[in-house]
Amino acid sequence: MFIQTEATPNPATLKFLPGKVVMPMGTFDARDAASSERSPLAQRLFEVPGVAGVFFGYDFVTVTKGEGEWQHLKPAILGAIMEHFMSGRPIMDEAAPEPVEGEGEFYEAEDEPTVATIKELLDSRIRPAVAGDGGDITFRGYRDGVVYLAMKGACSGCPSSTATLKHGIQNLLRHFLPDVQEVRAI
Repeated sequence: MFIQTEATPNPATLKFLPGKVVMPMGTFDARDAASSERSPLAQRLFEVPGVAGVFFGYDFVTVTKGEGEWQHLKPAILGAIMEHFMSGRPIMDEAAPEPVEGEGEFYEAEDEPTVATIKELLDSRIRPAVAGDGGDITFRGYRDGVVYLAMKGACSGCPSSTATLKHGIQNLLRHFLPDVQEVRAI
């Protein structure tokens, strides 16, 4: 098994491409070992000293380091990913409850058409580009012209995430939806 790696805009995060589907549907984001209980692979990655976050996309795994240098962490992470895929164990534990998509979203009923357009633009134009950098952005809410988004994976804590939000996503949403005044990360 050959696992490729790619740098991301976030210097603390590295993208690992195992050449296999990781998450056929949705994404998984664990910011610490305690939140990795649903995934045997995430649990294994958090056993590597220095790993501070794990994110799974369709065909990639991004790992965020807390301390240490990539030259020392990368071999252990590659080994953990390779061992997991070779073992045949599932990426996600089927017995653990899965969070419901859309849970925790907030917006007024009269804003539903605007929210539907925001979600469609996120899914068709923004999320595929962000996944290329090892992250994800999900809709959390809309109120008084402000769109609230959650940054995941390489996007979370990325030095360029503010520019991505303000100059990229905000401008795109304003172009299609003049009612959008601002985009904020939560």
